[in-house]
Amino acid sequence: AFSGNTNADSVVYNKLQHSIKARFLRFVPLDWNPNGRIGMRIEVYGCTYRSEVVGFDGKSCLIYTLNKKLIYAVKDVISLKFKTMQSDGILLHREGQNGDHFTMELTKGKLSLLINLGDTKTHPSNAQINITLGSLLDDQHWHTVLIEHFNNQVNFTVDKHTHHFHAKGEFSYLDLDYEV
Repeated sequence: AFSGNTNADSVVYNKLQHSIKARFLRFVPLDWNPNGRIGMRIEVYGCTYRSEVVGFDGKSCLIYTLNKKLIYAVKDVISLKFKTMQSDGILLHREGQNGDHFTMELTKGKLSLLINLGDTKTHPSNAQINITLGSLLDDQHWHTVLIEHFNNQVNFTVDKHTHHFHAKGEFSYLDLDYEV
């Protein structure tokens, strides 16, 4: 709660201790002024914020090329936020030459993480991993996704719900191309 001015001419300046990021601000007057009238005049100042939001129409895609100098990553981290009204669609896909691929897909409002190690002849039972998290993710609200991969440990998080698993077989890294 912030105290405001008590007359029509004075200015009261309030500064937040911690910075915030917000799309909307809501001000609710809590008390009437001594003359029995309620009113509000507000100016909000802040620094500029550059948003990196991309919109898709269901038939479009975005191709991102990673730095080709990065040959081997010790730890892989993928983080994104999305909102949609569509219950089905591919959010992220990356593949390699030998059949390895990684796909994040929305199916019936649930998010599936599909990892294919590609080597189905040598390790047929270990070739594919499919984990599903969340529900009703097609509600036009922002949802947060975090995938962390280190050695055989994978953490798949959707809106603070995490699924930890150990990948079977040789999974210290996926042999993937530079395009996502």
